[in-house]
This record gives sequence, structure tokens and C-alpha cells, in this order.
Amino acid sequence: MFTTSRILAVSLLATLASALPTTLPKLSKDQALKMVRQATGGAVYTSCSVPNTVAITFDDGPYTYNTDIVNTLGQYNAKATFFVNGNNYQCIYTPENEQRLKTAFAADHQIASHTWAHLDWTTLSNDQLLSEMTRTDDALTKILGVKPAFVRPPYGSYNAGSQEVAASNGQSIVIWDFDSGDSVGESEQQSETDYQNIANQQPSSILTLNHETYETTAHEVLPFALNALQAKGYQFVTVAECLGGMAPYLEQGEPQARDDSWTC
Repeated sequence: MFTTSRILAVSLLATLASALPTTLPKLSKDQALKMVRQATGGAVYTSCSVPNTVAITFDDGPYTYNTDIVNTLGQYNAKATFFVNGNNYQCIYTPENEQRLKTAFAADHQIASHTWAHLDWTTLSNDQLLSEMTRTDDALTKILGVKPAFVRPPYGSYNAGSQEVAASNGQSIVIWDFDSGDSVGESEQQSETDYQNIANQQPSSILTLNHETYETTAHEVLPFALNALQAKGYQFVTVAECLGGMAPYLEQGEPQARDDSWTC
């Protein structure tokens, strides 16, 4: 038997339904893309969702060891993700860094944003943070023709306000669930032990944090990690792939010719 409250609820739903348009308006490609970005932007990912995958990530580049890292990854048929700054250790616009990024991109590694000057997001105003994001996006648009869909906050530091800024820029935030320890002073041996331990634990997936600015990470720890994880049957994929095949870029077109705007 219907209660009065249920009758009222049904009546309200019928009224709301009658107010809806009988046909939905067609969306342009740009409108559809905007809706997708609004729906996904601002999400925070701390781990992969695809079983048996490892997403190896590198922060703080592009830097001197980038191409060495790409070559080592190629020997293992491994894909990685590079979260790059605009002006941290080096300026992103130097001819050397332009070529490093193009080499990594051509090898199907994912290029993502680590924002411009490696500033703590929680210390910035919304306008300052948006500038940190868009300056990096603009650089990657010029160099590679892409706007990244993923961004990593320096130091892993963010709050609700900075999450909203990322959402307004259409980007999702990526953290990690395994830290190699290179940026906090761990030795090569300690980092290798950490990798061996996580490999032995065999979690469903691993989202790693490394920094391409350390010679030992590039030349010693990386091949050790690849061997240890490969022995456990893991597949090395990009962040976008380890999250179920999400699009790595919000926009993708042709790179631009170098001009006077390519400066830090």
C-alpha cells in the first residue's frame, strides 16, 4: 500500500520528468571535450587500478639523464611517465631539453606536468597556481603539441583549493604508493632494497616515484628495479595505462616552431 510520502515522491518525480526536454541537444566536439575534462579533472590518483602493472614515474626533469633513462627502459620494453617542470633544475626550452622530451615522447612514454618552478601548491594563491600549471602546459604544447591530462604536485603537497584549480584546468592529480627514496637521501643500495622488498611483497600494482635528476637512479637503481619487478611478472606501463587506459593528453596536435617565446 502506498504511503502519503511515497505518493508525493512519485508525483514530484513525474513533475520533474515532464520538465525535461524530450530530445537532448547535440554537442560540438569542443563542448563534449569540455564536459569530459570537467568530469575527470581534479580527481586524485594514488595507485594504479589495473592488476599486475607497474607505473614507473620520474619527476623534476627534463634533465641530463633523461635519454639514458629512455634507453634503459627500451631495453626492457618498458613504458614510463615523466612529470616535468618548466624551470626547476634546467629550463625546459633549451635545445637539449627540447630534444630529450621529443625522444621520450616518440618512444611512447607519457609526458605529464610537475608544474613550472617546483613550488609547493599549498603556499600559492589560486591565480599563482594556475599560472604554474598553464606555463608548463604552454611549453609542452609548443615543444610536443600536447596538453597533459595529469599533473603531480611538487612534494606531493596539495589541498582542496589546489585540487579545484587542477579541476578548472581539466587535469587530474597523480601521487604515488611507492617512493624510491632518492630525493630524501637514500643511497643506491637502500633504494634497491626498497624495490626488492616491494617486488617480493607482490602487490596488485605499483605506482612508483623516482627523480631523473639523480645519476644513481638513472644508471643503477632503474635497471635493478626493472629486473626485480620483471622477475615477478609485472607489466611496465604509463600512468594513463595503469589507470585503465585513460587519455594521457587533453589536447594533441603538432609541435610549434621555436621562436622568441621559448624562454624561461
